[in-house]
Amino acid sequence: MLRNWWWKLLGLLAIIYSIIAGLTIQVPKLPVIYQTIRNLFFHVPLWFTMFVMFGTSLVYSIKYLNKLKPGDDVAASQSVNTGLFFGLLGLLTGMIWAKNTWGDYWTNDPQLNGAAVSILAYLAYNVLRASIDERALRARVSAVYNIFSFMLLVIFLGVLPRLADSSLHPGKGGNSSAMADLDPAMRLVFYPAVAGWIIIGFWILEIRKRKRKLEMFLEQS
Repeated sequence: MLRNWWWKLLGLLAIIYSIIAGLTIQVPKLPVIYQTIRNLFFHVPLWFTMFVMFGTSLVYSIKYLNKLKPGDDVAASQSVNTGLFFGLLGLLTGMIWAKNTWGDYWTNDPQLNGAAVSILAYLAYNVLRASIDERALRARVSAVYNIFSFMLLVIFLGVLPRLADSSLHPGKGGNSSAMADLDPAMRLVFYPAVAGWIIIGFWILEIRKRKRKLEMFLEQS
């Protein structure tokens, strides 16, 4: 039993630690952001988890196109849904951070606009799946579209913001990288937070896959 649960417990402990430490440790007194820098322990790990989930969906989509196994299609679609969950949480925490730092929930920033486009692309993935009744066709078309969506994600969040002339986000538009300047004490909280949320992301994915496979079994019976 413990063999199957140890990584889940590890993820929970890492998140609990990061929440408590993230709200209590001493943080650098930086201009403009001040105490809002603590959101780094929440917003960024959620965003990283979204990337990992969407990357996982890409792998399963490629596997499906290669071997046409229904289980890979289930894993790909549920990875997308899990990624959307973390992506929406990332947007929410980012908007709260923006309001307290820049004075508005949304600004004309290439990183923010790219995030919106990327999330919309993956929401469209679910709309596409819902529009196709035939299971095998739905899986193939969805897999191809999923590869396209991940390319958009990389372009809009990884490439274009770095090429922009100006951006409020660290490491973009000529700004210094937040990770390069991250306080050593904050690293001891940030990295466990990233690991913890990614582990929880895979736990949620595991639950979603089991639920979907059970639904498919009941549909066939």
